Amino acid sequence: MIFSAADHEYMTRALRLAERGLYTTTPNPRVGCVLVKDGQIIGSGWHEKAGEPHAEVHALRAAGEAGVAQGATAYVTLEPCSHHGRTPPCADALIAAGIARVVCAMRDPNPLVAGQGLDKLKAAGIAVESGLLEVEARELNIGFVSRMTRGRPWLRLKIAASLDGKTALRNGLSQWITGPDARRDGHAWRARSCAMLTGIGTVRDDNPRLNVRDVETTRQPLRIVVDSRLEIPLDAAILADGNALIACAVKHPEKTLRLKEQGADVVLLPNANGKVDLPALMQELGRRGINEVMAEAGLKLNGSLLRELCVDELLIYQAPMLLGDAAQGMADLGELVELAEATRLNILERRSVGADFFLRARLT
Repeated sequence: MIFSAADHEYMTRALRLAERGLYTTTPNPRVGCVLVKDGQIIGSGWHEKAGEPHAEVHALRAAGEAGVAQGATAYVTLEPCSHHGRTPPCADALIAAGIARVVCAMRDPNPLVAGQGLDKLKAAGIAVESGLLEVEARELNIGFVSRMTRGRPWLRLKIAASLDGKTALRNGLSQWITGPDARRDGHAWRARSCAMLTGIGTVRDDNPRLNVRDVETTRQPLRIVVDSRLEIPLDAAILADGNALIACAVKHPEKTLRLKEQGADVVLLPNANGKVDLPALMQELGRRGINEVMAEAGLKLNGSLLRELCVDELLIYQAPMLLGDAAQGMADLGELVELAEATRLNILERRSVGADFFLRARLT
């Protein structure tokens, strides 16, 4: 399908609008909408928060009184919904407004929609086209797409390391390997995540809060601790506001009760080795509506997440320093005897962040 330069311009605007919901729409996707009539934008909007009006409704309201949008084109970054959820179907709103053409970036992977929204629009006589800037739209909602198609969130593993790939000294000291600009950049990734994940070792050694501090946001991510033996101290900083989930592998009724009294949730997910079943944890998070997870952990949990194929993307911040062979590495992957066994990566992004270097990669 061939789209005009104007189509690209308006969809780009819609995508920029969708990005405004980067930190707030969970568990819903980030969606933007631009209404154009006679070559002029008459209304625009984005989905701001789950339970509130969707992007199309905001755009129609911005267009003003009834009849203004008659004959207009709607540029939407995701297929308009066709089902009743917490809000009415957006496809119905576009039909009622007399929209003549709908251009969407991508079909909705949600089985409740999955083409039905576009079919409803077509049945109403509206010209429908899809696939414009689809790659960009998919990237913006990669976690939502993952949850809808795989039943699990998109997991990013964030690592701060020296140039020789070390994350901490042998004695555990790691603050601060990277500089303030890199840490601020990392908080932006935290802010867009639905949840932060770490291990009990990191909780014991560093007592992190794992909240968003350097980026303005109205929502703090859920904090998840992988704690096989349920050893987390009740005064751990990560439990401070109750927005925590502890994944364990043993039953401990008294400790579980104490944690729940503090507002935390506990889920029992043992594997055959008496550890937390990490793939099962990913599925559990999917059931809870978690789209994107960022893990900040030590080399043991990092290695387990990689070995058990839970990691989708790596965010690596490297500082211009060398810590030597005795320091701790990025991930415990065991000893390899052939290069064919190496974990292969596809580099997506390289850039400088202050004095440090940032690399984003995906597993091939």
